[in-house]
Amino acid sequence: MTSAALRQRGPARPWLIERWREAADRNLTPLQRSLLVTWVSFGVTFGTVRLITHGIRGGWLPWGNISAGGKHLHHYNLGIATLAGLSLIAVRGDERAVGHPAVATAYGCGTALIADEFALLLDLQDVYWVRQGRVSVDVSLGILAVLGTYLSAKPFWHEVIRVTRRHFASAAKQGPPATAS
Repeated sequence: MTSAALRQRGPARPWLIERWREAADRNLTPLQRSLLVTWVSFGVTFGTVRLITHGIRGGWLPWGNISAGGKHLHHYNLGIATLAGLSLIAVRGDERAVGHPAVATAYGCGTALIADEFALLLDLQDVYWVRQGRVSVDVSLGILAVLGTYLSAKPFWHEVIRVTRRHFASAAKQGPPATAS
């Protein structure tokens, strides 16, 4: 389609991504946005890593494992390196970076890379393809479930925490309950 034909159609409609951003601006606080990006990047990274590892093992992907000096590099190494880099941002205290979507994305990705090989880290044995390796999947799905539960009901959980704190503070002021003789 020529540019003249595009101009005759009227003003351009915003891209769907732009509409999503506008909806996020209207409905999400910066904290909620950061948590959502972290959660989504965790899930996408976890799924992608599982797909790639199965493709490498099954031989239907054109590349193999990553190695350095003849040693296999597990993807948890990349996750640890990512989180170590993000720690520098935290230690430095760079306010501009704290809520940046790239930081949230990197955190979710790094955490997924580590969680996917949790069983290996737990036993210090390469159990990715055996029954014990299922621990990694269970842990990762558990992390997703907990994050999803928290994000979907955040105001409720915050209220539960406030009520619980008040309850225990009140009980501490009153002292131990009287015992019946």
